[in-house]
Amino acid sequence: MKYYIFTFLVITIFNQSFSQVEPVNTSGRKGDFYIYWGWNLSAYGKSDITFTGDNYDFTLEDVVAYDRQSDFDPKKYLNPGSITIPQYNFRIGYFINDKYNISIGADHMKYVMLRDQTVRINGRIDDTSTLYNGVYNNEEISLDRSFLQFEHTDGLNYVNIGLRRMDHLWDYKFFSLQAVTGLEGGIIIPKTNTKLLGRQRYDEFHVSGYGLSAVLGINFEFFEHFFVQTELKGGYINMNDIRTTADTSDSASQSFLFRQVNMVFGARFKLWD
Repeated sequence: MKYYIFTFLVITIFNQSFSQVEPVNTSGRKGDFYIYWGWNLSAYGKSDITFTGDNYDFTLEDVVAYDRQSDFDPKKYLNPGSITIPQYNFRIGYFINDKYNISIGADHMKYVMLRDQTVRINGRIDDTSTLYNGVYNNEEISLDRSFLQFEHTDGLNYVNIGLRRMDHLWDYKFFSLQAVTGLEGGIIIPKTNTKLLGRQRYDEFHVSGYGLSAVLGINFEFFEHFFVQTELKGGYINMNDIRTTADTSDSASQSFLFRQVNMVFGARFKLWD
């Protein structure tokens, strides 16, 4: 909500301060580049997570997870040395004509399994050194730290390419309003923080699967070159090769729906005439 309030205040101040500026030119985007940076709020659907290894093979059903927001601190959000710590969105694109652009971007989300939730488990654990040794058939289990710690917190990284369309809606003086729609697809490179059945903690980057998404946004552009953009994004993530320990025989897999609410800031420019 604070991002929407900030956007409204910026627009109001500019509108009153520069009321004599000529209307912007919303055509002629072909050949333009754009770049933006901003932040996201994310949410995830329930997920079945399967863990496999030399002496275990089990599935946890309908696991609940949430994102992890960093406390707002300008030193963290605006400092070049720490701006990648919060959940962020980065994108650079090129207009192939006045309406359509192709782009590449990185969505840095954080996925944290809800601790101590109770879920159903199916499968086997053949490890007499743990209290969880046994065969499970649709039984309930509590996901406490002694059993499992599982999170993609550095993070759930969705690196994607997209095709987007921009449609002009309205302009007034130096300000213009556009609708943004698009489709994206790419790979998921999480850094998964896992501790399973008392094994040593593992936390390394690994290409684990793919994602597909659609985006709907509103672009507030001023002075033809600068913009603030709000986005709603939703999609599907499938990770069939998640590293869980230093042993390559251990892995996990899961798939789930996700959604984002994004606020980004950027600029549109030409590199050549």
